[in-house]
Amino acid sequence: MRRSRLAVILLSGLLLAVPVIAQQPAAPLSISLPDVPLPAALDRVLRDYEQAWRTGDAKALAGLFAEDGFILQSNQPPVRGRAAIEAAYAGQGSSPLRLRALAYAAEESTGYIIGAYTYGSNVGDTGKFTLTLKRVAGGPWMIFSDMDNTNTPPRSR
Repeated sequence: MRRSRLAVILLSGLLLAVPVIAQQPAAPLSISLPDVPLPAALDRVLRDYEQAWRTGDAKALAGLFAEDGFILQSNQPPVRGRAAIEAAYAGQGSSPLRLRALAYAAEESTGYIIGAYTYGSNVGDTGKFTLTLKRVAGGPWMIFSDMDNTNTPPRSR
């Protein structure tokens, strides 16, 4: 019994003396997926979004959304409805946003675009987004939800 305790104490001491190697987080992947060409009606959504953002026009940005649409931004609560979207976008924008599509699908009244974004002449993507789209028969594609987040890891506290 005494030997067992002594062995446990010695083993514990040895384990404490062994340096612990901290695992370093893996380096972020810098894979750039290729652009996918969009049909004109879907491409219009991205170009109109870029233009409204570039001019800081919150009303025009909100006008790209369905009346009951959502914005789902990083570190912000969800926003729903065109008026609330306009208020949320007020004071944002006025920088040269560039959007590119990575994938898309569209049927009669629903669709989506998965893409990446950056600003100005930055090389590489700053972040990524998904747009879910809807339309009334024969009407233009409207954004039902816009979810985006950056490629930058969160800051340590």
